[in-house]
Amino acid sequence: MYMKTNPLLKLSNKNAVGVYSVCTASEPVIEASIEFAKENDSLVVIEATANQVNQFGGYTGMTAEDYRDFVYEIANRVDFDVNRIILGGDHLGPLTWTDLNEEEAMENASKLVYDYVKAGFTKIHLDTSMRVKDDSKTDRLSDETIAKRSAILAKSCLEGFADLKKENPDAVFPVFIIGSEVPIPGGLQEVEETLEVTSPEDFQNTYNIFKETFEKHDVMEVFNNVIAIVVQPGVEFGDDDLFFYDRDKAAQLVSALKDNFETLAFEGHSTDYQNPEGLRQMVEDGIVILKVGPALTFAYREALFALSHIEDVISEDPSDFINVLENEMLENPKNWSNHYHGNEKELFIKRKFSYSDRARYYLPRPNVQDAILKLMNNLSETRIPMTLLSQYLPYQYRNIKEGKINNNPREIINDYIKLYLDDYQFATHTDELGY
Repeated sequence: MYMKTNPLLKLSNKNAVGVYSVCTASEPVIEASIEFAKENDSLVVIEATANQVNQFGGYTGMTAEDYRDFVYEIANRVDFDVNRIILGGDHLGPLTWTDLNEEEAMENASKLVYDYVKAGFTKIHLDTSMRVKDDSKTDRLSDETIAKRSAILAKSCLEGFADLKKENPDAVFPVFIIGSEVPIPGGLQEVEETLEVTSPEDFQNTYNIFKETFEKHDVMEVFNNVIAIVVQPGVEFGDDDLFFYDRDKAAQLVSALKDNFETLAFEGHSTDYQNPEGLRQMVEDGIVILKVGPALTFAYREALFALSHIEDVISEDPSDFINVLENEMLENPKNWSNHYHGNEKELFIKRKFSYSDRARYYLPRPNVQDAILKLMNNLSETRIPMTLLSQYLPYQYRNIKEGKINNNPREIINDYIKLYLDDYQFATHTDELGY
């Protein structure tokens, strides 16, 4: 049955139930995430970012409608009800057009959010926190400017939903996220000693200015459906360093939320690689939306590397996947050269093993896809020796022994990715939200 109201409206900073949001365009990761939701009788939130998916195709080549159909096709393949999928748009604003002046950048951003809402996305992060070409290069972008630009986008969201309702009278109104206290998607680009937790004053100031501005622009229908604000609770990751959640450092921020708001919550970005207990504490503390992306493609890459090592042992004509990926990254350095720094040995390690997982941008490339296909075919045509699974994939070895999964590369990869998803299910109890 089609959802009449948005399940995310049930989120609150009081009841310690949350959702994890899978932010990716990776087909294997989306498939594993949907299978995992099916196994846990849960809904699943899947998000695209503005630079991945936009009206010009983004770096995936997909529009919002394309991405929706892409996700739904995967769901149909694994026999999962698409009405249990919440599609989200992350960092929707002028992120991809900061080299343009405000008028043109905001025109593109307005079309962007319209398309997402019109395509049926029901979780929308309005993010106008980045400078555009004619903004001051030195002065901080004011909260008033950020809120005004978001209000302009909110109007486009309402227009998109009005047009969607004409086609689908049962369409569900989106929920909205505001604020941005995090770097551009993908983790830290430079090593930092500490992370500054958002101050209670900054959080409350953001809320008040957005409320006042949205009221002034007559888009309170959007503001009344703002369920969370993005804050920096002190979690992040870089190439090989992690910042773990410390609830003592976030205590004042959490108190400002819980003491003053009944249902409003926080959204935490870059929660990848956090400990399960830390994730659970975040949800208990009102950070009830946990974003995860690179950790899941990192897991996918880890599983492929392990299978590639097995293939090298048993195949007479191995795919050479690891070297194919390395060569593709060396020949096309655009997606990692500004993010990874160090000597040649350090760069060699980062290209393969960095937490920020810039390798994920290269997995869809034709040469790499051909190598992955050959790897999968080689391992599908023979029974993978259990002793090699024990050596390279010990958790999957145990699950195969216990009959939980079959001994084939697809199920092994999905099971590997689900190890990471287990931590988020433990933390959020997303299945309790219903759908």
